Amino acid sequence: MKEQLEPVLNKLSEAYRFLEGWFRANVLTWQTAVQWAAAVAALLLSLAVWRLVRPGLARWRERPGGNALGRAVLTGLESTGWMFLFIALVQAGGGAFELLGYSPWVLDAVSQLAAAGIALRLLSFTMPNKVLARGTATVVWVFVSLQILGLLTPLTNFLEKLSFSLGDTRFTALGALKGLVLAVVLLQAASMLSRFAANRISSLKGVSPSGQELLGKTVKVVLFTLAVLLAMSGVGIDLTSLAIFSSALGVGIGFGLQTIISNYVAGVILLTDRSIKPGDTIEVGGVYGVVSGVYGRFSSVKTRDGKEYLIPNEHFVTNEVINWTYSDTDVRLRIPVGISYGSDVNKAMRLMEESTHGLKRVLTSPEPRALLIEFGDSSVNLELRAWIADANDGVSNIKSEVLLRIWNSFHENGIEFPFPQRDVLLKAGSALAVTVAREGEGSPEPGTSDDSPDGAVKSGE
Repeated sequence: MKEQLEPVLNKLSEAYRFLEGWFRANVLTWQTAVQWAAAVAALLLSLAVWRLVRPGLARWRERPGGNALGRAVLTGLESTGWMFLFIALVQAGGGAFELLGYSPWVLDAVSQLAAAGIALRLLSFTMPNKVLARGTATVVWVFVSLQILGLLTPLTNFLEKLSFSLGDTRFTALGALKGLVLAVVLLQAASMLSRFAANRISSLKGVSPSGQELLGKTVKVVLFTLAVLLAMSGVGIDLTSLAIFSSALGVGIGFGLQTIISNYVAGVILLTDRSIKPGDTIEVGGVYGVVSGVYGRFSSVKTRDGKEYLIPNEHFVTNEVINWTYSDTDVRLRIPVGISYGSDVNKAMRLMEESTHGLKRVLTSPEPRALLIEFGDSSVNLELRAWIADANDGVSNIKSEVLLRIWNSFHENGIEFPFPQRDVLLKAGSALAVTVAREGEGSPEPGTSDDSPDGAVKSGE
């Protein structure tokens, strides 16, 4: 165990001796001490001055009538202005040291760090993820600082020696660190480019909503795939060696994620053939609502109750779906109405058609029409057929409004609604007791009648 750790301990001891020598030669001198003091003084002075200037700049930025580009420039200047002032003061101090015949390497290094800080601060404005922005800024600051101080080359040599081999591929700590930084940068760039492409695609007026969704997702998948492949290649992984492994892994994932993959494929089919697209009014599996979005794995259907159903895309491909607005938005309503046999059928049909007059949602072309459907057991069955063009606003509500108008109109014009009627057949030999009571008199005993001499009546006699 000691023999295995001895090379690592020797490398650490060598790095410590190098840092100690560099520190004694470059830091523990009166020249560097004076330059560090000048840098600190310039920092404090720039912060104090900027504290007085910044409120006026903020008021100028928030003034009415300014354009978006001007506000963005002022926002960036408000965040980095003190750094520009700091660089100016440090460079002035560096010029004074050069006139005295000394090398202002400390002030130059501090100026370069401040310039890197300005670039990182402006870059962070384009990153929506603040944690990622701070992490990226920290990593870049460390690398820039090491480069300025002359410590980057020894550090990279040390990290290059920390390595291990896997087959024919050699991995080093430096390569892993480069790959991690490259992956973060490429993935962030892919995210920014995909958002930019999605915004541009959504502004294309000649492309349908489903086509825009499909194009946006295709661009996003391609960009992120390229970012991952480039990051792997940057680490030093031979992508051709992954062909067999990726094939076997793909088969295993295909069996394990069969349902998920089928939903994604179904989503692509829906976006391609436009059978289901955002804005359509559909009815599927007892769910009636408007499609609010078609995504990779599922589609969102929002009902009139405010509920939002997330239905797997495979369900739309393998099951029957009623699309009320597939080819156009016009929908015909069937409203059944029954009237009694003693009512005027022609008048009832006319009143049914007139009940739709004045309703904005009911179309006048084709015009509403009442039909005689059949002669039922207890009623004459009629049906009102009317067209609407906004099924996404609900169907039951307009039916209810029409039925309420028919109810009021029938009562005003003497049209009777039927009620069930039944004929009762008494078989021969059965007995029926009949009781007749005159108004104002008490009820006689059951089985007697005032219309018979003996008060008894038997059915069948």
